[in-house]
Amino acid sequence: MEIRLNQSSTDDFVLLGIFSHSPTDLVLFSAVMMVFIMALCGNVLLIFLIFMDPQLHTPMYFFLSQLSLMDLMLICTNVPKMAGNFLSGRKSISFVGCGMQIGLFVCLVGSEGLLLGLMAYDRYVAISHPLHYPILMSQRVCLQMVGSSWVFGIIDGLIQMVVVMTFPYCSLREVDHFFCEMLSLLKLACIDTSIFENVIFACCVFMLFLPFSIIVASYARILRTVLHMRSAQAVRKALATCSSHLTAVFLFYGAAMFIYLRPKRYRAPRHDKVVSVFYTVLTPMLNPLIYSLRNREVMGALRKGLDHCRIVNQH
Repeated sequence: MEIRLNQSSTDDFVLLGIFSHSPTDLVLFSAVMMVFIMALCGNVLLIFLIFMDPQLHTPMYFFLSQLSLMDLMLICTNVPKMAGNFLSGRKSISFVGCGMQIGLFVCLVGSEGLLLGLMAYDRYVAISHPLHYPILMSQRVCLQMVGSSWVFGIIDGLIQMVVVMTFPYCSLREVDHFFCEMLSLLKLACIDTSIFENVIFACCVFMLFLPFSIIVASYARILRTVLHMRSAQAVRKALATCSSHLTAVFLFYGAAMFIYLRPKRYRAPRHDKVVSVFYTVLTPMLNPLIYSLRNREVMGALRKGLDHCRIVNQH
């Protein structure tokens, strides 16, 4: 049987998805959509509170607002298309749409990974050098740190998108995923992509371990500082301010390392799809809860906002 190369930008890909129309999968789809709506509302609310409350205009909350923005963009990159295909019965995605999904997904995951590393450095400066914190974490420095995380992700996303979308793909264009995930797409290429896959693996190692090394180094220094603290209250405050960030780190890096750092022979499409749902939908929903429920300042800003709404409604 002759294999037809099909390089036209008008040819669609088919996303096989993660859900069938069985009763069990309908329940799971409904659960994912509820999580999606909660993630959407939670991140929008957190960004709004940080923007509106002057007490939250600090480096830590500026970084948190950027994290929420990345999470917001991440869930909107893949979930609406997945839901649309499931509800309409169509499974297609255009060549351009597929390329945009790859570029945005790689950009946002790369940017978020680096931002989590820089947030760990911010916590290290706040705890270990509190007197120099306003100088070391000035507005200019914060903008440079956030800008570098965005630029890092955008460059990586553009490079991988351009390279992947220039490969020739065979006539059978069925992507065994619920979005255009790069490794799933490469399986459809009509040429040997092993060299590129090895380069991607090396890039993933670098993109994960560079910020992860910043996190480990920052928390090692934080731990050393905490061990020398004499006040039990200061220790509790230091640990409380780090616990939310550490939870977010474990959720993000645990899932990312599971997908991208496993040997090829241990990869199974079903496992990858389930874990992808975890860190593209569930983690963006959990992050606002982690940072708000454990944080008095955010909860205080929320209460002030609700009180203001009540006063406005009474008048």
